[in-house]
Amino acid sequence: MSRENNATSAQPNLPEPPPPVERQIRIGTDLLKKKRHSKDPKGKGFWKRASKQKALLLMSLPFVIWLVVFKYIPIGGWLMAFQDFKPQFGFFEQEWVGWKHFKDLFNEPMFYTALENTLGMGILGLVFGTASAIIFALLLNELRFHALKKWTQTISYLPHFVSWVIVANIVITMLSQDGAINNILVSLGLIDQPINFMARPDMFWGIVTLSDVWKETGWNAIIYLAAMAGVDPQLYEAAKVDGASRLRQMWHITLPSIRSVIIVLLILNIGNLINIGFEKQMLLGNNIVMEKALVIDLYALDYGIGMFRYSFGTAIGIFKSVISVILILICNSVAKRIGEGRVF
Repeated sequence: MSRENNATSAQPNLPEPPPPVERQIRIGTDLLKKKRHSKDPKGKGFWKRASKQKALLLMSLPFVIWLVVFKYIPIGGWLMAFQDFKPQFGFFEQEWVGWKHFKDLFNEPMFYTALENTLGMGILGLVFGTASAIIFALLLNELRFHALKKWTQTISYLPHFVSWVIVANIVITMLSQDGAINNILVSLGLIDQPINFMARPDMFWGIVTLSDVWKETGWNAIIYLAAMAGVDPQLYEAAKVDGASRLRQMWHITLPSIRSVIIVLLILNIGNLINIGFEKQMLLGNNIVMEKALVIDLYALDYGIGMFRYSFGTAIGIFKSVISVILILICNSVAKRIGEGRVF
C-alpha cells in the first residue's frame, strides 16, 4: 500500500488537456504566428511555385506581351488629349492646352449626332444580337441528331470570319432596286415599284443591325451552348416525368440555369455599347444616309485623324473609354444588388 502511494506521489502534476475546440484554435494561432514570422528574403517560395507552373506561364507569355504593348503602353498617349500635338515636335515638347479639346468636343453639334447614332445602333445590336444568339443556342441545344447539330454549328460560325467588305457588298446587291429582295416583294405583290433601301435614312439602322445579327449570331451563341452543356441532365429527366414539354423545359430549366452567364455577357456588351466600330457604317453608308451613318468612331476618323487633329481624336477616345467604364460599373453594381451573376 505504501509503495502505491509513493509511486503516485512521484508522478508530476500535469495540466489538464484543453478541450478539442480550444486546442484547434491554439494550433491555428500558432501556425499563423509562424507564417507571419517566417522570412523568405530570396523569394524561394515564389520561384518554386513558378517553376512548377512553367508551362502555363510560357503559354500565357505571348498574350501578356500583346496586352502590354497594345493595351497598356498606348495609355501613355492619352497625354496628347491635353496637348496641341504637332508631329514636327517631340512628345514632351508640345504645347499643353489643358481641357481645350474636350471643350471643343462638347461644343460640336456633329458630335451629338454621332453619339445619338452610336447609342441607337448599339442598343439595337445589343437587344437583337443577344436575343438571336440565345434563341439560336436554345434551338441547337434541342437538336438530338448529333451530326446535324455539328454541321449547323459549323455553317453558322462561318459568317463571323467573312470580311465586312464582302458582307456589305452582298447586302447592297440584295437590297438594290433590281436585287433579290425587291424582286421577291414585287412578285408577291407587296410593293408596286422597287424600293431603294440604301437611300432610305430611316431604314439604315435596321439594315446595319440585321447585317450584324446575320454575321455574328452563330459566333455569339458558342458561349451559351457551352453553358447549356453544363446543365444537369437529371433536371430534364425529372421534367419529362412531370410531363413538361420541350418549350417548358427551355423556359423553366435551361434559361434559369444559364442566367448568370447571360447577365455577365450582357454587362460586358453594355460596356461596349459605345464601341461599335465604324466598318459597317462606312461600307454600307453613302452621302444620302450619312446623317444616320455617322458614329463616334467615324467622327473621330473624319474630324480628328483625317484632319490631322490628333489631340482632338485622342480626346474622343478618352471619352469613349470613360463612358464604357461607367456603364460597366453601373450594370455590375445593379447585378450585384439583385444577387445575380456579375463581372467582379
